[in-house]
Amino acid sequence: MERLSLSFFSRHTVEVAKGLIGKTLVFGKYQGIIWETEAYRGLDDEASHAFRKTPRSSIMFGRAGMSYVYFIYGKYHCLNIVSEQDGEPGAVLIRGIKLIKPSLLLNGPGKLCQTLGITKLHNGLDLLSHEDFYVMEGQENASVYQATPRIGIRKAVDKHWRFVAALS
Repeated sequence: MERLSLSFFSRHTVEVAKGLIGKTLVFGKYQGIIWETEAYRGLDDEASHAFRKTPRSSIMFGRAGMSYVYFIYGKYHCLNIVSEQDGEPGAVLIRGIKLIKPSLLLNGPGKLCQTLGITKLHNGLDLLSHEDFYVMEGQENASVYQATPRIGIRKAVDKHWRFVAALS
């Protein structure tokens, strides 16, 4: 299977979030099928970290295909992948994957990062060229998904930018 390219990630964040459903996330010894994502844009999305540019969110304004890992609630890390054209902020939160070996459903960004061992040390890595951390093609029939409101936000709740695969 081929690794995803810059052109895949350099699109509108919502399209990238949809497109990641069914793709395979590789992190060290782990591989898992992405089954849940959320899109976060910048200036048109009050729920996004990039609604206002800060030192933490500045990575979302950079080149697509970079990892954006942050810490929330004093206890969980969350993995995002930067999207959009350079200078246009956006990132996709990876909310859930189905590990291949061992077969395990990781439902929630905190659980995903905790199980795989993803921390802030993995922030700012180039997923287009990193040897052990990247996204590649995945399942062929992953176009069946549901769009819902994002979880745990209070602003921009009208945007149905959470995408969940129909798992079989």
